Amino acid sequence: MSDEPGGQRLHAFRSLAGNGALLRVLAAYVLYILVEYAVWIAMLVFAYTRGGATTAGLVAVAQLVPAAVVAPLVAPIADRRSPVALLAGGYLVQAAAVAGTAAAVLAGQPLAAYAAVVVAATAMVTTRPAQSALIPSISATPDQLTAANVVVGWLEAAGVAAAGLLTGVLISLARVGSVFVVCTGLGVAALLLVAGLRVAPLESPEQGETRLLAGVSDGLRLAARRPRVRLMLALLTAEAVVVGALDLLVVILAISVLRRPQAWAGYLDFAFGVGAVLGATGSAVLVGRRLGRPILAAALTFSAALAALAFGLGLAGTVALLAVAGASHVLLEVATRTLLQRSVPPQLIGRVFGVLEGVMMAGYALGALLVPGLVHLGGSRLALLGVAAVLPLAGVAGGRALFGLDAETPVPVVQIALLRSLPLFAELPAPALEGLAVALIPLRLAPGAVLIRQGDHADAYYAIAEGELDVTQDGHLLGRCGRGEGVGEIALLRDVPRTATVVAHSAATVYQLDRRPFLTAVLGHAPTRRQAHSIAEERLARGAAPVADGAALHIADASAIRDSSGTGAAEPG
Repeated sequence: MSDEPGGQRLHAFRSLAGNGALLRVLAAYVLYILVEYAVWIAMLVFAYTRGGATTAGLVAVAQLVPAAVVAPLVAPIADRRSPVALLAGGYLVQAAAVAGTAAAVLAGQPLAAYAAVVVAATAMVTTRPAQSALIPSISATPDQLTAANVVVGWLEAAGVAAAGLLTGVLISLARVGSVFVVCTGLGVAALLLVAGLRVAPLESPEQGETRLLAGVSDGLRLAARRPRVRLMLALLTAEAVVVGALDLLVVILAISVLRRPQAWAGYLDFAFGVGAVLGATGSAVLVGRRLGRPILAAALTFSAALAALAFGLGLAGTVALLAVAGASHVLLEVATRTLLQRSVPPQLIGRVFGVLEGVMMAGYALGALLVPGLVHLGGSRLALLGVAAVLPLAGVAGGRALFGLDAETPVPVVQIALLRSLPLFAELPAPALEGLAVALIPLRLAPGAVLIRQGDHADAYYAIAEGELDVTQDGHLLGRCGRGEGVGEIALLRDVPRTATVVAHSAATVYQLDRRPFLTAVLGHAPTRRQAHSIAEERLARGAAPVADGAALHIADASAIRDSSGTGAAEPG
């Protein structure tokens, strides 16, 4: 495989196709985006037709304020239990609440509809913190993590476009209530896609027990200590103010400025989404690159496009400028969220992104409140110019730090998540685990490549990130290992030669951990040492070769060992 940046990017995107868990998460996210944006647009239209901009703004705030409060409180579940629990639970509540909204709208009960959509919006804030913790846990390499975030941005952009188009068509054909009915079915489908995933929490059990009530304060303290994290949170919050305002401005542009039917609110959102799709497609160049300059350029372009909208360029000009705004918006969000993931300790990702989701919801609410006030003072032109000034003001507040956003060494979040998923390292404290992750060396194996050869000296442990490896002894197949499993630890612990050969069954990515850091970490931490020797003794007792190495497992015993030790691997020495 080429080591050139273009080759690395291509490999990162191709590798996504072989990661089944990641594909399921991404597919569910597409459905979530359709629900989130379609419900949001439909409710703004529903409220605007009953009370104008003021009612629509108040309904928007009513959705966003509870969501801003709840997001940081529930996000620690993603770190301490499993991000899947938070993700699936959020999808379940969303689907139920949207169904309640549909029933209230169809029955002509606006107050009940507003109450149900508040519950739906509150449940939706669980999705991004959970997904931000989940994707590093199921990614194979840092480049695959960035590629996955780029795809998330592309899917969100496509979802925004599709949601706008879907909403416009449904309102035209069957009125606004039909939007909520369709979104209920989409929410149920998203739940079914992720409900069966199994991912270990990124926080060790003892951390979870001793710091169960620390939750929100952990993320806030990290932001207070790290200026770079604080600046990224501020930029994303300022962007949320702009997007929250733009949602309502699009409705005003469609109905009051351009004098178009209600459905045009959806069609203008579709134009914004088309631009976002183009921007997300271009964001593929972010893989393997520094992200500070793209963040700055995207923020300035987003603001310039909104300012230009204030000068009344007609329907064609409005559509074109919304497309430019959509492209720059998605580039800004993908780059900033990816850099934030690289900057946060893995065991705090859920909490930090929960804080982010909370302040962004507050930003959306502020944007929704900002528009009616500015419209009252100076009409839609002042509203657009005022909203366009938000991101530049946030950039000025950040000062010179904005130009050094990605100057620090990134946290090896993917490698830490992989190690945490291995039972052997599950109880290591966070500092030790991060030290091991830094020491990992990525290796790509072509099908048929030999990773370990029977009889060789044991000099490293290998954690499998993607692909499958065959374990053989004296030419006989003993088992097959895959992602989240490790090979080579028992020969290192017992100081014996390799007793089996490990060959790549398919193209694979593994991480090599050399002998010294492996033994230092395992033997220097009592619970981990006990776990390692327990695994070794159990394997030997269940039929391993007499050379005190875990490679020579009988195939019939492999499943029993998987059940009892949790490793799921026929691991060679």
